[in-house]
Amino acid sequence: MTLILFLAGLALLIFGADLLVRGASRLSLSLGIAPLVVGLTVVAFGTSAPELAVSVKGALDGQTDIALGNVVGSNILNVLLILGLSALLAPLVVDRQLIRQEVPILIGLSALVGWMAMDLRISFAEGGVLVALLVAYTLLLYFQGRSAPAEEMADELLPAAPGLMAKTPVQLLMVAIGLGMLVLGSQWLVDSATVFATALGVSELVIGLTIVSLGTSMPEVATSVVAALRGEREIAVGNVMGSNIFNLVCVLGISSMVSGTGLTVPPALLAFDLPVMIAVAVALLPVLFTGHRIARWEGGVFLGYYVAYTVYLVLYAQEHDALDEYSLVMRTVVIPLTVITLGVVAVRELRHRRRA
Repeated sequence: MTLILFLAGLALLIFGADLLVRGASRLSLSLGIAPLVVGLTVVAFGTSAPELAVSVKGALDGQTDIALGNVVGSNILNVLLILGLSALLAPLVVDRQLIRQEVPILIGLSALVGWMAMDLRISFAEGGVLVALLVAYTLLLYFQGRSAPAEEMADELLPAAPGLMAKTPVQLLMVAIGLGMLVLGSQWLVDSATVFATALGVSELVIGLTIVSLGTSMPEVATSVVAALRGEREIAVGNVMGSNIFNLVCVLGISSMVSGTGLTVPPALLAFDLPVMIAVAVALLPVLFTGHRIARWEGGVFLGYYVAYTVYLVLYAQEHDALDEYSLVMRTVVIPLTVITLGVVAVRELRHRRRA
């Protein structure tokens, strides 16, 4: 039954993501809102609903390790796995607004959460600050979206019954049904995957960083991959950026407030996973700066880092003897080589622009 629940949840995620992308794409044209803004708000916030549900439940039940691990793990996964996989399928051309606005906002919020966690607690008041930032960010996007005309999108989306699909109530219904399928599917997936993980004796923090974060991020995975394949690359990238911002300001903010006493930050999370989350956000800047696109090889690098991060978590959970050596190789060889490569690419891009 657990395996059946897992497969049923995965199916709901795939079909729900397809319906959500179709409805949101049409809706953006009907309302005169730029598709990028729809990806950053409706799609991103909607597909992050599972993270909100799981983290709030964890906070209420006193399982703060799962609540925090879910958010941090999801933000790492969203960039490394989702953007990496989407770029491998179809190189992603990135809107300038993401480089000028969303990436700096994501970096700033990631650093803010890291600073809040320095005392090993994200308090009720700090959660309120995060929620206030969510309101301000949403209003900013709304006014920006209304002032910018929507771009033409491929009419290949829902070619059947164009007259019916042009009606706003139908589009809203599609978005609602798609979100419902995503939330239900992700819940089934998380429940079944957590049963498997618990049976192996894995800690709550590792479960939150891996199984739970992967399960709750499946809507983002499915939505961004489907959007990339359909040519809706603004929604594909905007969905990831918006989801990460939403996770930090809304999921963490509300979870901290509903818990009453705030969220206790595990020392292991502060020592490793939070710095990784911040580093992943910072890594987006040079990647997007070089040509305003995420090339296939850059997507491959992201995927490689996600595999390396997952291997580290597995070794850590098992307290494996190879953990120290593995960490040493990552710190002294792999990460420096990646930084050098990105630096060289950035310098070449600057020289190319000056010559042009």
